[in-house]
Amino acid sequence: MKHYQGLIKYFLIFIFVGVSLSIQAGSKSDLAKEKRWETQIADSLLVGEAIKLKTKDAEFLALYAEPEGEKVKGAVIMIHGIGVHPAWPDVINPLRIQLPEMGWHTLSIQMPVLANEASDKDYVPLFQEVPSRIQAGVDFLKRKSIKNIVIAGHSLGATMASYYLATKHDAAVKTYVIISGGMGATNYEHTHIHGNLKKMPNINIVDIFGSEDHPRVMKYLKKRKSFFRKAQIKKYSTLRIQGANHFYRDKNDLLVEKLNIKLKKISHTD
Repeated sequence: MKHYQGLIKYFLIFIFVGVSLSIQAGSKSDLAKEKRWETQIADSLLVGEAIKLKTKDAEFLALYAEPEGEKVKGAVIMIHGIGVHPAWPDVINPLRIQLPEMGWHTLSIQMPVLANEASDKDYVPLFQEVPSRIQAGVDFLKRKSIKNIVIAGHSLGATMASYYLATKHDAAVKTYVIISGGMGATNYEHTHIHGNLKKMPNINIVDIFGSEDHPRVMKYLKKRKSFFRKAQIKKYSTLRIQGANHFYRDKNDLLVEKLNIKLKKISHTD
């Protein structure tokens, strides 16, 4: 009975959020802010190249880097956290510039943003813009004949990645990496995305957290582990980064190293 009550709760929350998104469908990203960041990043870019991706609603910045060496493992799409950009120094940029040294294409995407003072609640209406941006990145990589695509989101970016996976079933996406996910009011993704993942039995899920992470991250990590266990999703695993806080400061190199090892292991066992 408790199991069915839980499923009903997830379903009701999903309906509530869907209604909220449709009511607030007019909301848009701060494109002027995106443009300012694009100019700043392009002027200081040392690794990779700045490219433009398009959806029907926007043209936006992405940072693409090719792998070094002949043995290519696949590609990793980076989804940044709340209010920042695709070259953010915490988590995103270290992954973006170091993974190519380990045989990965990387693509870091500018996600919808609001003013600096905006809260995660304010971002809920912008989630309607998320799937098309991520899919534009997936399509860009597929045109390069890349068939092993990883989507890695940090903090709110993990929520955005979840929202994308709740709406798209692109077979090229083999792995979903949650980096310190489960912050704030947008945790509704753990209601409908998990149900959808049951329909995607071949996707790997890696749930990364720091030993010094935010308490809310740890709270939702426990909820995810419980849900995946009950749902019998077998390709779910966790990865603990010792000494890391929510932003992995002073632990970014360790994060990159551990993630590369994990992804290499997953690709060998699939």
